[in-house]
Amino acid sequence: MKKIILTFGLPMLLISCLYAKESLMMATTTSTDNTGLLDYLAPKFEKDTGITLKWIATGTGKALKMGRNCDVDILLVHAPESEKKFIRNGFGKNRKQVMYNDFVIIGPKKDPAFVHGMSPYDALQKIRKQTFKFFSRGDNSGTNKKEISLWKNIDLDNKESSFWYIQTGQGMLRTINMASQKDGYTITDRGTWIKYMSQKVEHNNMKVVVEGDETLFNQYSVLSINKDKCSNVKPQLSNKFTNWILSTDIQSLIADFRLLGQALFIPNANK
Repeated sequence: MKKIILTFGLPMLLISCLYAKESLMMATTTSTDNTGLLDYLAPKFEKDTGITLKWIATGTGKALKMGRNCDVDILLVHAPESEKKFIRNGFGKNRKQVMYNDFVIIGPKKDPAFVHGMSPYDALQKIRKQTFKFFSRGDNSGTNKKEISLWKNIDLDNKESSFWYIQTGQGMLRTINMASQKDGYTITDRGTWIKYMSQKVEHNNMKVVVEGDETLFNQYSVLSINKDKCSNVKPQLSNKFTNWILSTDIQSLIADFRLLGQALFIPNANK
């Protein structure tokens, strides 16, 4: 064991630095934060590794920007094409899939557009044609990217808000709340939807109207920031987190993370 000998008069700041824990800064999507998943995993990570996990929850687009700006060490996000481009441009490396859920389109329980059970494209086309309110996050998040890709199939220019297509510029839970208040529709990841239901209980007046289509698959992956681009990042700590979250024990913890008896995320590190 290496001993540290403290000389008389050593500043207290230096003493505290000698004993300071290592920390890893992560940018992640709002769904991993809103659902409580990271609050559930972070203490276990610190116990297992001695590393404190810190994170900023934002849309995936902003998370990737933080990576480009060298503001974080690692990302946990859910926009595969953007992530792959991020790596091709040299900003990221070691992308590994961690877990998945799916996107769902939700709307009022009375479903005024009568889109329940339709395909995503048919449902959005009908909502558009009848000008029922649709609430978009409009924030370049992973969910917003998925939504835009769905609208593109019916040639909607969603760059501007209109009286029926409203861009909130907010996170997922706030966007669901706005849609609920205005009897509108929106798209959300299932994990955040389950969290919303757990909060509202009998006061929830929304329901899933579209689900199960293969286009609604929602993959979450972890990727490290490339030290060749950002000299300040901590690749050793990033690798420790990646190996940790991909491990069998932690994949099992993710599978056991449930609300209302439902799984919020399905681990798939080894798939």
